[in-house]
Amino acid sequence: MTRQITLARATFLPRKPRPGFTIMDTSIYNTRVRPGDLDIYVHVNNAVYLNMMDTGRAHFIADLDGYRLLNPRGWYPVVAASSVVYKRSLLLGQSAQVRTRIVGWDPRIVYLEQSIYHRDDLVTRAFIAGRFLSKRAGKVDAPDVMELFDGPATSPELPSDMAGWAQAVGVAYRPR
Repeated sequence: MTRQITLARATFLPRKPRPGFTIMDTSIYNTRVRPGDLDIYVHVNNAVYLNMMDTGRAHFIADLDGYRLLNPRGWYPVVAASSVVYKRSLLLGQSAQVRTRIVGWDPRIVYLEQSIYHRDDLVTRAFIAGRFLSKRAGKVDAPDVMELFDGPATSPELPSDMAGWAQAVGVAYRPR
């Protein structure tokens, strides 16, 4: 099955919600490297890691039973910015575990950290600035998303490396 089909299935036929899973928990998605994931150097193409992370975010929402809450409102997630650091390569047949967690938020952006591991070895780590949009009303404020999922009323402080990244790429909230 191609990665795009895997993503579509994770989004439109989501896995069952995890009882007790909260928006501040880490979601885990396990996969394996397939022949179509490889580039001419016979390791996973960098774009495939991004697709694995897309699927990881879809599973994160499913773990929360989020589609049941988001779909009636017409809300959906988008990536506003991302930065990825590649530590080592994945090869054909190797297992990969995608870990997705929310680190914090500001009035506009939900900040996530996603990492991919092979066994206990970090393969890649990404900072993701996510937004929610509404099919009816444009942009959805991050605190409204957190409230929908019974998240904390206030964000934890962003780690300094993520806060610096958000400033550098221009997604950090700037009061007017």
